[in-house]
Amino acid sequence: MTIIKKIRENLFLVIVALIYIIMFIAKPAMGIEALKSSGYYIKEMLMIMPVIFILTALLDMWVPKEKIMRYLGKEANAKGVVLSFVVGSISAGPVYAAFPMCVMLHKKGASIRNIVIILSSWAVIKIPMLLNEAKFLGPKFMAIRWVLTVIAIIIFSWITAKIIKDEELPGEVMAQAGLHINRDACMGCTLCARNYPEVFEMENKKALVKSYDALDPDRLENAIKSCPVKAISYNNSMNM
Repeated sequence: MTIIKKIRENLFLVIVALIYIIMFIAKPAMGIEALKSSGYYIKEMLMIMPVIFILTALLDMWVPKEKIMRYLGKEANAKGVVLSFVVGSISAGPVYAAFPMCVMLHKKGASIRNIVIILSSWAVIKIPMLLNEAKFLGPKFMAIRWVLTVIAIIIFSWITAKIIKDEELPGEVMAQAGLHINRDACMGCTLCARNYPEVFEMENKKALVKSYDALDPDRLENAIKSCPVKAISYNNSMNM
């Protein structure tokens, strides 16, 4: 039963491993190339994500929730859309680096529509990419593609916001008695377990709250603030 449980918890990784095994059996050369490509991206991710976690945590501390709601919230309207395009367009790094930041922004009040715009802009209309596109395919091609892409992003972000509700996203958890970790939002960075190992531990690459008799307010506050995706909640944190 334990093995079956482990497989279910890591179903995606199991499927990927099976695909690699089948590929190595059917076409070894293709399997080797696929493994090399995967290794490259894993190495890149390991180098980039710690920096992204730190930057996200700093932004979370420096930018008040009120400003996020004013400029990227549901009431931001046109200025929120424009700012979201700017944030996504001037970004650097692969698009997966945007996910922790977008979780933080949504937690602080950014609308789903603006989150979609940031992610989409980050992926397809970054300024460095546009400059290279103009160089190799011509300014006219780049301009027309940019305009059509912006229109498509606006339409699809509006549709997404109509279909997906705020409470359906990981990280949106209701306040409840005691200490709670949203394991759907947890990214397995281990920072909480390092900062307060007496209360937090890792299980299946996700943070877990241990049984505890008392809490050290300062250490708990540090652990909560260290979480880059704000997956930890405590109903008395305001009084610590």
